[in-house]
Amino acid sequence: MTSYTSATDADRREMLATIGVASIEELFADIPARLRLDRLPDVDGGLAEQEVYEELRALAERNVSTQDELSFLGAGMYDHYIPALIDSIIMRSEFLTPYTPYQPEISQGGLQAMFEYQTAISELTGLPISNASVYEGPSAVGAAGYVAKFANGRRKFVVSRGVHPHSRETLRTLALGYGMEVVEVPLVDGVTALGDLDADVSAVVVQQPNFLGAVEDLESLASRARDAGALTICACDPLPLALLKTPGECGVDIAVGEGQTLGNRLDFGGPSFGFFATTEALMRRLPGRIAGETRDVDGKRGFVLTLQTREQHIRREKATSNICTSQALNALAGVIYLSWLGRRGIVELAELMLQRTAYARERMHAIEGVHPLHERPVVREFALALDAPVDQVLARCREHHVNPGYPLGREYPEHQDGLLVAITEQRTRADIDRLADVLAAAVAAERYAPKQVPA
Repeated sequence: MTSYTSATDADRREMLATIGVASIEELFADIPARLRLDRLPDVDGGLAEQEVYEELRALAERNVSTQDELSFLGAGMYDHYIPALIDSIIMRSEFLTPYTPYQPEISQGGLQAMFEYQTAISELTGLPISNASVYEGPSAVGAAGYVAKFANGRRKFVVSRGVHPHSRETLRTLALGYGMEVVEVPLVDGVTALGDLDADVSAVVVQQPNFLGAVEDLESLASRARDAGALTICACDPLPLALLKTPGECGVDIAVGEGQTLGNRLDFGGPSFGFFATTEALMRRLPGRIAGETRDVDGKRGFVLTLQTREQHIRREKATSNICTSQALNALAGVIYLSWLGRRGIVELAELMLQRTAYARERMHAIEGVHPLHERPVVREFALALDAPVDQVLARCREHHVNPGYPLGREYPEHQDGLLVAITEQRTRADIDRLADVLAAAVAAERYAPKQVPA
């Protein structure tokens, strides 16, 4: 089988010369060599369709969902109850099939959904302007950095080590593309230790609550950034915002976050949506689109795309955003979920998580060989230090169909035997008691297991 492309060798040489590289291979230079193929994979023979199906089914059976084990995993993705109402709405063909509204005014239902979503995110974050969603949480952090860079022209991001590792990685990757320096500041006693800020800092990037579950003094961090002439970008867990001061109240300039907790299932990691809210001063620098409300010539309520001028279908190579389809269906699930909860319901949900987290934290701290990683206030997640190898403890717990949490050593070498435990309304007091029993037994077994003596 042969393929045909209209680009000749001369065409390719001209394109490469225009963008300033010597070869096509040079385009992939930033991709580690171990991840690049120097030849096509050997598929000699192949498998029959039925054999492929059996192979895929065997691979799928290796997955374990939260319905198969008692899970206290969190670290940015959480097991919340998803009401049947959400699927009954988002599976309607009117919402399930629409693409980017290139002719927006004929898509009144889609535009209204965006508008209602934006309103909900603005109320949740305490900031007046929200866009119609972005792809997911980490890319929202990266996009916020881009906005900050062009807002003040400075060359440096200061990012807390308490920001989700994926968000920090995304910010570093994007910052490399537009020539920004990323400086990481440590956590002390569980919270951000922000030092002096020089005149080249464009934005301070923090998370609330941070990755170790601790509630940051967001107001103080934002004040210090503002005094230095820098913006504050805060990555938020949306549900704790029902109890905590909103980013807007704390003086934050840009609030972003992962929206999975709002009506989106875990789904083995995606898809979900990211939210992005900011002040009016930064409105025209937002990525993606903003839907607005208006009146038509007959005085009837209608909706329009108020701002979409940053997108590639409008500005082509001058675009500053490629949100395109966005995650509108997932964002719609988010606003349905918030509407289902209501103003009082979201507070009650956050209070329930707070109470159960306090109970779980107390139970875990009472276990011999388990210690708090910090003593800071928490809402839904807390970090522990184990006097035993965390991977072996995890393995022992999972033999009893309990996943006790996320091993912090994967991303934080300084907490090699740290464990991050997450609580949602799905985890009852009985579930927490079971976790305490299983974890206590696993830690004890590892602490007192006979030591292997090298031959």
